Parts: sequence; structure tokens; C-alpha cells
Amino acid sequence: MNERIGYCGLDCAACDAYQATVRDDQALREKTARLWARLNQAPILPEHINCLGCRGDGVKTVFCEQMCAVRQCALKKRVATCGGCPELDSCPTVGAILQNNPAAKGNLEEAARQIGI
Repeated sequence: MNERIGYCGLDCAACDAYQATVRDDQALREKTARLWARLNQAPILPEHINCLGCRGDGVKTVFCEQMCAVRQCALKKRVATCGGCPELDSCPTVGAILQNNPAAKGNLEEAARQIGI
């Protein structure tokens, strides 16, 4: 299974925080911090933009590490991704992500197939 697919099915490797981290791209960190601060109306600084993916080892953004309800639920249920959860189709926690990003649902279905669910 692709380790850069997040618990929710989003592709962490496509995230600007991940890209800024692996490329050590300070300009992308600054751009991402400005955007995320505006979108979330929160004080997000460039030094907060470091992440190696929500399922992998290593640094994570504060949101991914501590505040993401999807990640917290998946860890509690001990599933590799939400694709391994029997409540996936009715889950309100991951539902908005899947509704707004059909590729995420496909990623979860593929991950479930790969682990035999």
C-alpha cells in the first residue's frame, strides 16, 4: 500500500507541506503558511509547515499530528486507512473529504483491496 496515502485517502505526497519538507523549500513553506493561515483564520507560520505524511514516521504538521479527527479515529480503531473501516460509507468524519475529493475514495478502495479487505 502506498504509504503516502493518508488515513482519509488524500495523497500526502501531493500536499504542499509534504513537498516543502522533502524539498526543504522555504518559499513553499511561506506560501503554504500564508494560505493555510488565511483559510483557517489561525496563526500558521512557515516553521509549522513540515510534514512527512500522516501515516508515516517523522514530522507532521500540528493539525495532522494532533487535530485531525480522521487520523485520531483511524488510530483509535487501528485501521491502516479509513478504507479498512466497515463504517466508511456512512462515516461523517471522513465523509466531507470523500464528497469533495472522489480520488480519495478511490485511494481508500485501492488500499483496502491491497490489504485484502
